[in-house]
Amino acid sequence: MEGWEVVERKKTPAEIREEFERLQQEREEKRLQQRTNPKGIISVGIDATDLFDRYDEDYEDVPGNGIPQIEINKMHISQSIEAPLTATDTAILSGSLSTQNGNGGGTINFALRRVTSAKGWGEFEFGAGDLHGPLLGMKFFRNLTPQCFATAQCAMQFSSRGIRPGLTTVVARHLDKNTMGYIQWRWGIQSAMNTSIVRDTKSSHFTMALQLGIPQSFMMVSYQRKFQDDNQTKLKGSVKVGFFGTVLEYGAERKISRHSILGATVSVGVPQGVSLKIKLNRASQTYFFPVHLTDQLLPSAVFYATIGPLVVYFAINRLIIKPYLRAQKEKELEKQREDLAGDIATKRQEAEAAVLLMQESVKRIIEAEESRMGLIIVNAWYGKFVTDNSKKHERAKVIDVTVPLQCLVKDSKLILTEAAKSGLPGFYDPCVGEEKSLKVLYQFRGVLHQVMSGDTEPLRIPKQSHRIDTD
Repeated sequence: MEGWEVVERKKTPAEIREEFERLQQEREEKRLQQRTNPKGIISVGIDATDLFDRYDEDYEDVPGNGIPQIEINKMHISQSIEAPLTATDTAILSGSLSTQNGNGGGTINFALRRVTSAKGWGEFEFGAGDLHGPLLGMKFFRNLTPQCFATAQCAMQFSSRGIRPGLTTVVARHLDKNTMGYIQWRWGIQSAMNTSIVRDTKSSHFTMALQLGIPQSFMMVSYQRKFQDDNQTKLKGSVKVGFFGTVLEYGAERKISRHSILGATVSVGVPQGVSLKIKLNRASQTYFFPVHLTDQLLPSAVFYATIGPLVVYFAINRLIIKPYLRAQKEKELEKQREDLAGDIATKRQEAEAAVLLMQESVKRIIEAEESRMGLIIVNAWYGKFVTDNSKKHERAKVIDVTVPLQCLVKDSKLILTEAAKSGLPGFYDPCVGEEKSLKVLYQFRGVLHQVMSGDTEPLRIPKQSHRIDTD
């Protein structure tokens, strides 16, 4: 055997134990989430029409009439949890409270779902509330073919006016890999027939629907553009035309943290007026804030509903969210460094000892490469490099890996696979949890070359594209 063989560094028992405990905790949290599957919605309706539709003559004799009145005119809170009873049976408990203009009420529902086979399930529901009488309902789901399924839901609402039955059926079919077609028939208090086509791809979501019913008939088209960035940004717009009027909606949503998604939608319609809808999804909880701005189509209301949320978002994102996330990340990295301080010191000593053992082999390799004008590693650095002018205050954290890289040269070639370079002989991680790179200055055929590679990117040298132009 000549020289050194490249071997993958194995994790220490402490690292293996720590990773096992972390994965076990994540599995337990995910298992608990799947068992209970809690879902919640909090909606707060805000009436801000006084900002744009103010009647000054109504406030002439009222103290403080210069301040617009913004009111909360309705609220809704709902919550549901699931409790698996057996492998096929699940109990679902849900409740809701609503209030509007000082009047409100609540309901509580209990449902029992049973999976009858791999193709379907059935559900029985019982509910009661202070505004309506008892509710009895049943729901069924069945896969008719591998490409088609159907659902049926029937309910009976008991009230002082008698029994009000209702029936809803849906048939859906895969039209292609990314497209679904739906046909829905609803009979009861608001009877209607609805058909829709939904196309969902990695970069877009398109929906077209047509409904004929009493009292509402409409046609709706919506489109959503998905951007493949870290924040999962989405832009959306829709047009809805029906007997009740016309509504145009446009908006955007963006991921602001690991578990939170913030969205805003502007709704402009006749005769609905202008509204701003703000929605925050936090894990399985949804917070919804519809703000009614005006009953008329006022350009000023549309302008402020569009520009206002953007200005507020960018201000909060820059002044609060980003500093908070940065501080959290620094805190996590600091804790990680403290926990791994002993392991880092041990690995640094191991790397330094390995470099000392490589000296003789490196001398022979350099002599052989010089004799044939081959590959000579002039300088090599591994770690965190600070190249952004806005981060000049940060200190670079790099180590010299010239000797270990030269030791890996064989037949005037150096090949590194797609793996973290901190596991190579003579390497260690100088900045745990931070983005690292490998910078190499080498000489081949008497000409200087330079390349910078990401931590997990494969690297193969020499290459003509690495050549330093001295003209």
